[in-house]
Amino acid sequence: MSGSVTTPAAPKGPAPRPIILDCDPGHDDALAMLLALVRPEVRLLAVTTVGGNADLRRTTRNALAVLTLAGRTDVPVAMGAPGPLVRPLRVADWVHGESGLDGADLPEPAAAPVSEGAVALMARLIGESPTPVTLVPTGPLTNVALLLRAHPELRPRIARICLMGGSMGEGNATASAEFNIWVDPEAAAEVFDCGLPVAMMGLDVTHQARVTVAESDAWATLGTRTGRVFADLFRFFARFHRDRYGWDGSPIHDAVAVAHVLDLGLVCTEPYRVDVETTSELTRGRTVVDIRGLLGRPPNVDVGVSIDRERFLGLVRDALAAFP
Repeated sequence: MSGSVTTPAAPKGPAPRPIILDCDPGHDDALAMLLALVRPEVRLLAVTTVGGNADLRRTTRNALAVLTLAGRTDVPVAMGAPGPLVRPLRVADWVHGESGLDGADLPEPAAAPVSEGAVALMARLIGESPTPVTLVPTGPLTNVALLLRAHPELRPRIARICLMGGSMGEGNATASAEFNIWVDPEAAAEVFDCGLPVAMMGLDVTHQARVTVAESDAWATLGTRTGRVFADLFRFFARFHRDRYGWDGSPIHDAVAVAHVLDLGLVCTEPYRVDVETTSELTRGRTVVDIRGLLGRPPNVDVGVSIDRERFLGLVRDALAAFP
């Protein structure tokens, strides 16, 4: 059942830009969904799901549950690729739990996925949109690669691709690679070199976008069920980051990609050449960022390097407060 949500007053200026969120919820994907739903700068056309943090059945159920919690089951959800282009799926249950969204009691989904698959739905919405659509992938890039393969005629109708994934430095799935890229490096290589405008919100910037346990606990005091649920979710999410990094809290990786699309100057980027390692198992999925231009190849990706943490967390808190 759909409900009403209070959104911030729309600023004077351009109409909201249409976006499609392609995700694998995931604690941080869930917050990215809320931010995309509530911000007046964007209009969320659909949510598409992919196997990543959990298997496709679970990530799809999680997306539907979050939309149910938010009272926004009017947003269509389509199931995408169950696994990578050429490799078996490896899920991140050591981070997100078996369900992909452990730590809180989420409502039973009040809607089902649409009959169209993710690629078909994305293609239709892009083709129907009066203005070019921005793709915001926050999981493995399998669905986006399949879309670009199947519908090259739609490339002029895609404004840009703003993804969460990659890293200029250390990885989190391995010493070399960030999880989303590591899961399906072949898909990532195709997307990074597709010729469209691509922005990469990697670990270098998302690790700056950390919410402390005290800050996420304060979400429970917003007086909303959504705030309480997300406080519980992020208590669970913080355990991994405490054990792995010794941090008091956790990054909100995927919401950074949505925040960048808002064009509010929250994220600073630099244009670099980025290539994805697909051959070596030692460095599989590493995003090789040519910071010094040593290869002599033109930049193909705008890479996030810094974020205004306080403004970003303010946006997240406001988004949580807007829902029931």
